[in-house]
Amino acid sequence: MTTPSDQATTPISDEPPFERWADRFRLLSDPSRLRILSVICQGERNVTEICGLTGLSQANVSKHLQLLKAAEAVACRRVGICRYYRIIDDDLWALCPQSFANTHPIKPCP
Repeated sequence: MTTPSDQATTPISDEPPFERWADRFRLLSDPSRLRILSVICQGERNVTEICGLTGLSQANVSKHLQLLKAAEAVACRRVGICRYYRIIDDDLWALCPQSFANTHPIKPCP
């Protein structure tokens, strides 16, 4: 019988993509960010719409959107005084439906 220690092993470097995936998991570690992502995944939304759909305060939503934007998970476009946010990191969002399939179904991004 072959055990894992009998098999040849290849060293794994601590370089990307591991660092990038660790950053993505940190982004997903906050329930408020997950709620925001689940709302904007269904389509572009402004902060007021996100607040209404998540029940989060404007300050809280704005703070999390700044973090998501800095991590290049979301982008925004300005229309007048409103900014509309959308998901741009497909790899990040692809993790969510699989993670919540049994507890809280989330539709994958179109």
